[in-house]
Amino acid sequence: MSKHVVVIGGGVAGLEAAGRLSKVGFEVSLLEKEDKTGGHLNNWYKLFPDRRSSSEVNEYLDRISINGQVKLLTNTTIEKFSRNKTNLTILTNNGEELVADAVIVATGFDLFKSSRKEEYGYGIYDNVITSAELEEMFWKNNIALVNGKEPEKIGIVHCVGSRDEKVGNLYCSKLCCVTAVKQAIEIREYLPESKVFCFYMDMRMGGAYYEELYREAQEKWGVSFIRGKVSEAGESFDNKLVIKVEDTLAGRPLKMELDMLVLMAGMEMSEGGKKIAALGGLNTGENKFFAAADHHFGSNVSNVEGVFYAGTCTAPMNITETISHARAAVSEVMEYLKDDRK
Repeated sequence: MSKHVVVIGGGVAGLEAAGRLSKVGFEVSLLEKEDKTGGHLNNWYKLFPDRRSSSEVNEYLDRISINGQVKLLTNTTIEKFSRNKTNLTILTNNGEELVADAVIVATGFDLFKSSRKEEYGYGIYDNVITSAELEEMFWKNNIALVNGKEPEKIGIVHCVGSRDEKVGNLYCSKLCCVTAVKQAIEIREYLPESKVFCFYMDMRMGGAYYEELYREAQEKWGVSFIRGKVSEAGESFDNKLVIKVEDTLAGRPLKMELDMLVLMAGMEMSEGGKKIAALGGLNTGENKFFAAADHHFGSNVSNVEGVFYAGTCTAPMNITETISHARAAVSEVMEYLKDDRK
């Protein structure tokens, strides 16, 4: 008899997991809280390191997952999540009860709310935006200030909500540095006369072709990288942004005027993930994401039998890592359900 697997979350990890499970013959239900699948991928214009269109990846994920064999439930959240001796039961906000032989949690991440870092002026000054909002401008082919003018001097602040004891996030979000480099290049492509400054604590370019992209930003596109943390952002009488930063390499404080400030928001456990952790008794770790059974040998395995993890609900990952982690979760489910007694 066919086994039923419920996948919670229709982003990159959830789509990949659902598609792979259906291909090998499982009955699959895919639950997504929004009205469409794709998650954060829908919001990104181009992807690092090769800057391919995000729509290419989305189209691939749609092809393998929404193939008539996956039951897709959009606008669906979890209201009850429990386990008995033989299976898991999920009650949705729509009143539907799903009985599953196994569950893959792929609830992803939320971007850090930049308004929590008041010193940067997000939500206070008009031309302080987030990296996600800059991606929207790329989609619209319109990088502009609130007054409609094109910015001439743009600053990019790394590590907003990551590696920060004040907000309780000690971990590195892993992707902010390379995202900043990608966006700095894209700004210079769109606004060739502009000047772009990246303010960083440490450049963490730990991925294939990331370092090459970093060098390209400096050598080809003239992006300036300043090692120092922005301590304060304000506004001048002529509506210019004024930032204070210490250049730790030069050993001196700087005060700069900018037209636009872009905040590289880090990754946090999603609100949906937090709710499921509470409902299902799933452990979270020091980084507040779901805690895997073993960092080396059980990164997809939870503390509840029959429940597995896929993707960024466990830690920050890039898309390549997320897809690989989802495939590993499918492998764990197959191993778990191969025993007919389950």
